[in-house]
Amino acid sequence: MARNKEGLVLVLDVGPSMHSMLPEMEKVCSMLIQKKLIFNKYDEVGVVVFGTADSKNDLTEEVGGYENVMVLQGMKVVDGDFVATLQHLPRGTVHGDFLDALVVGMDMLIKKYGPTNKGKKRICLITDTCSPIKDPYEGTKKDQVNTVVAQMVAHGMKMDCIVVRVKREWNVDEKIVEENDSLLNIFTNNSSSRKVCVESPTSLLGALRTRNISPVTIYRGDFELSSTMKIKVWVYKKTSEEKFPSLKKYSDKAPLTDKFATHEIKVDYEYKSVAEPDRVVPPEQRIKGYRYGPQVVPISSAEWEAVKFKPEKGVKLLGFTDNANIMRHYYMRDVNIFIAEPGNTSAILAVSALARSMQEMNKVAIIRCVWRQGQTNVVVGVLTPNVSEKTNIPDSFYFNVLPFAEDVREFQFPSFDKMPPLMQPNDQQQEATDKFVQMLDLAPTGKGEVLQPNFTPNPVLERYYRCLELKSKDQNASVPPLDETLRKITEPDPELLSQNRAVTNDFRLSFELKEHPKLKKSSRRLLTEKPSGSNNKVEGSSADGQAMDAIEYKSEVKVEKIGNSNPVQDFEAMVSRRDGPQWVNHAIQNMKHKIFDLVENSFEGDAYQTALECLVSLRRGCILEQEPKQFNDFFRHLHKFCLERDLKSFTELLAVHEVVLISNTEAAESDVSESEARSLMVKNEPKTEQGI
Repeated sequence: MARNKEGLVLVLDVGPSMHSMLPEMEKVCSMLIQKKLIFNKYDEVGVVVFGTADSKNDLTEEVGGYENVMVLQGMKVVDGDFVATLQHLPRGTVHGDFLDALVVGMDMLIKKYGPTNKGKKRICLITDTCSPIKDPYEGTKKDQVNTVVAQMVAHGMKMDCIVVRVKREWNVDEKIVEENDSLLNIFTNNSSSRKVCVESPTSLLGALRTRNISPVTIYRGDFELSSTMKIKVWVYKKTSEEKFPSLKKYSDKAPLTDKFATHEIKVDYEYKSVAEPDRVVPPEQRIKGYRYGPQVVPISSAEWEAVKFKPEKGVKLLGFTDNANIMRHYYMRDVNIFIAEPGNTSAILAVSALARSMQEMNKVAIIRCVWRQGQTNVVVGVLTPNVSEKTNIPDSFYFNVLPFAEDVREFQFPSFDKMPPLMQPNDQQQEATDKFVQMLDLAPTGKGEVLQPNFTPNPVLERYYRCLELKSKDQNASVPPLDETLRKITEPDPELLSQNRAVTNDFRLSFELKEHPKLKKSSRRLLTEKPSGSNNKVEGSSADGQAMDAIEYKSEVKVEKIGNSNPVQDFEAMVSRRDGPQWVNHAIQNMKHKIFDLVENSFEGDAYQTALECLVSLRRGCILEQEPKQFNDFFRHLHKFCLERDLKSFTELLAVHEVVLISNTEAAESDVSESEARSLMVKNEPKTEQGI
């Protein structure tokens, strides 16, 4: 058999108590087959249903018994007909024995594979455990379950048990449910079985593993605690992002009669010389080039090998720290799991002792990892102890990658407490917002968590696969409407909104809704340049003093200094550069020098208008980039300079346009009050003639 080929038997409860969930079971089981057709098209699947009036299975004919169990589909390679079979499950009329159905499913796997394919045989049981188990002819029910478990272990079978716990339409004997749950717990405790309980159709959709991924180690070797102490460990991926399946190019040029045509398209590349376009350059005459500014630097493979960083494979302990020192948002990429080398008792004991000690002391470990020989990068991460609650599962560690200093993005935002009073919420608004946020809590106190990550599928992928199945049957099929189960994931819960209508209305009425002004494309919103207390409109500001398009960044050329022809545009282009943190400060300093030059070298005020435009632009930029102190210090210095040089005409121009310091009502970072900003305004007072 193929290495990753799986044999799966679906054991489905179709009795009367499960009728309300059968439509969802049909969807999730159909989805399982659809994914196997894409990812595991050689897998073999069988379907057993129980709770039917008819009995149709090999054991009934061979040894008798096993009533109300029907083999809906024998073991065979998945195909399109399988989907149609699972989309129309029979509705049973009697109570079924899930233990009888499990034995029938095991018999199908044993007859198909015998002792081979261990670890690749799986049974998936979906039931609500409301139907009683028949009393055995000999022994107790637990003895019967233990016998079944022993056979599952001997033949290397795994089992996924999904127990449905939805609201029932009639009374159910709780003693039967408790007894069946205890019997299923024997499977999980003594075999490779997994049991989960679901309480909604959405959870059922995510509980069934529709895609089987074989775990592969990314590291096998020593975990070096010191030069004299090492533990043999294996490292697996614990979680991984599920992405869209990769699409391949398909060729329809092969003859229809060719049964062995692969329809694959192979792409070959030819490299030709610019000087000789007709000549193909062979591989031995080619060398890789890397751009460095406007130049291309050739680097041969030998040179790369000489300078390449080649760390040694291994995992080394760097130290321990308190768990509180490692924040959850530090975690990067996927989660890995460290386990002791299987079968190595010393390693299992060492990992368990270390994990339990770390948990007791509330510590985590910082380690350095190089997963394979020849790996060019080193990974630093944190080990978190994972102490097992089951006696048959050893302790382990979770590993998360931590960022280097270069990976951390420090974004500085002003505190809301420093915002002007008009921009802060009042007590009534704060209370309404708190209630609104609490209403949207997915894990409210006293209730189960809604949309649990383990049981919530990706709605985009789920809908994609359903559309793909329709397209496989009809290329012209339209996109179907959103399924109700997926709608519960992607849209707010109508019942929740209805129950909390008073909270939502209170929140809505607490805030005044205003239409946001349309901003130009590729522009950035900015506080208006209009000084506090001014009634005059300044060029570029909106009529009502709201946020405006203050700076447009359309320049594709990277400006590095402020020129003489368009100083304002050059300043705005430099401030907009995000290829380095130095450009904002560089632009501000350049503009300061430009304004000083214009004011100092002006002849009879011919450059004052340009200086004013530059000063206004500098003021806007300092508000935008949260640099009010730089502008205020410069403006005071400029004001003092004008008074010392008797440049009264320029200060009068500033007064007419009411250009003032940046106050804390315009920028929270400013330490200048509104009254202080006005006090520096220079304005000529008309001389009054006194009578003689």
